[in-house]
Amino acid sequence: MNKIASVVFLILFAFGSLAQTIYFPPLTGNTWDTIAPQSLGYCQPKIDSLYNFLEQNNSKAFILLKDGKIVLEKYFGTHTSTTPWQWASAGKTITSFMTGIAQQEGYLSIMDTTSTYLGPGWTNCTPQQEEKITIWNQLTMTSGLDDGVPDHFCTLDTCLNYLAHPGTRWAYHNGPYTLLDGVIENATGQTLNTYTTQKLKTPTGMTGAFFSVGYNNVFFSTARSMARFGTLILNKGNWNGNQIMTDTAYFNDMVNTSQSLNKSYGYLWWLNGKQSFMVPTLQTVFPGYLCPNAPADMISAIGSGGQFLNVVPSQNLVWLRMGDDPTTSNVPFQLNDAIWEYVNELTCSSGIEEEEWNEEIQLYPNPVNEQLTLTSKGVSIGKIEVYDRLGAKLLESNSDQDSVNIDVSSFKEGIYFLSLAEKGRTMMFVRINH
Repeated sequence: MNKIASVVFLILFAFGSLAQTIYFPPLTGNTWDTIAPQSLGYCQPKIDSLYNFLEQNNSKAFILLKDGKIVLEKYFGTHTSTTPWQWASAGKTITSFMTGIAQQEGYLSIMDTTSTYLGPGWTNCTPQQEEKITIWNQLTMTSGLDDGVPDHFCTLDTCLNYLAHPGTRWAYHNGPYTLLDGVIENATGQTLNTYTTQKLKTPTGMTGAFFSVGYNNVFFSTARSMARFGTLILNKGNWNGNQIMTDTAYFNDMVNTSQSLNKSYGYLWWLNGKQSFMVPTLQTVFPGYLCPNAPADMISAIGSGGQFLNVVPSQNLVWLRMGDDPTTSNVPFQLNDAIWEYVNELTCSSGIEEEEWNEEIQLYPNPVNEQLTLTSKGVSIGKIEVYDRLGAKLLESNSDQDSVNIDVSSFKEGIYFLSLAEKGRTMMFVRINH
């Protein structure tokens, strides 16, 4: 989308948000107010293109809300509005929310040491090392426990080994996160499902439950229940006048940068618009936005298989996608960003003459065999950096041109990241051998 059209799109959303309050569907039943897509300037061919892309990428459900009302709702294959589906790691955000509820009710403080609730010996660390791990470390993925163990989902003490001082290393480690469920249960004296039902599901009309899958506790629900949760987060923990999360300090910390290591991570929420980000399995800090095509203030719940819940406060916008994803990534943010490209293009032509000063960046061919071409229409490319999946920098150069060819013939087959720090963009490409 050209830059002027993007600005017009944001202005239309901004004025619409000023004029509308958030709608909340009834707590029971299937009634949910809608907005005609055409009233927002959406074109049917572009809606069809979005749906085609979603279908081609193994999607099961997609919902887009504006001001809390349904604008787009689509199910694929045999999936329906009543079919439950896993949230995967997107469900971490429910755990984060419930931790905040437990704190506001005085059951715990996130600065408490985790051993207070799990007992000593819940890790394979020395007592002195273990005592330094807090609930805050579990919420921020900074426990310091080794995520390089054979199974990073494992919650047994033998899998939870010391690697670094808590708070000094960010790593997407599932085991310590999952044990937050035990912290909540032992602090409140209730099962996670019971506490979640009382404090979150019943007040918002959400359905669904956590189920044990291996070491994990995975939340399953309908797409509309996920949409309800997104609406609650959009309204800062308030459901139709019922302030469910009264601890505003916790809520604000939850949806903002929680530590200095990964600026794009809050309390189990992913954040856009930050100057850098980290990804699971790597210790590299990549410059730029996590999702370059998304609004800067977007916060996201992201899970394997492509479970996405995106909340954009500046636009009173929420959209979600449930389904499968052919990659094995725990956090497939590339697919999320690709869907945003189609969402950004939903509006019809504004009628304003397009100018050629946009910064639309293209990388092709992808996958690539020997030579990769990078173009930045009408704007010099600037600094280029290429990293492999382990975070090793393989290439660094500068270009004052708007097009450059990059020789990747010496690269091994695999996934690589190309970073344009001056433009806040990081793109993935795949090297193959013909």
